[in-house]
Amino acid sequence: QVQLVESGGGLVQAGGSLRLSCAASARTFSDYTMGWFRQAPGKEREFVAAITRSGGRTNYADSVKGRFTISRDNAKNMVYLQMDSLEPEDTAVYYCAARQYYFVLSVREYDYWGQGTQVTVSS
Repeated sequence: QVQLVESGGGLVQAGGSLRLSCAASARTFSDYTMGWFRQAPGKEREFVAAITRSGGRTNYADSVKGRFTISRDNAKNMVYLQMDSLEPEDTAVYYCAARQYYFVLSVREYDYWGQGTQVTVSS
């Protein structure tokens, strides 16, 4: 069982930055692929970014590529999402998710989810 707790959301102006954090309670955090997803009002939850167990490989949605950076610290059981050049279209609830072993990108392939943190970008 893995518990995930996100933090760092808030209100920011377009062009600004935020850093989301996700704290994981897992016996062996390095066994888990970690992902960030988001869900805007009236829309389905969508993939944002993912990182392999070692942190050696990442993948991003086209809409955030070049603006967002996912990273992890296995010694601290933490995963981060640095969000720069934020746009109003980035407004959503952001979720941290975990999947044991496999590097996967779709919502349905992740087993553990946090409660989400709200990010609002004003124009």
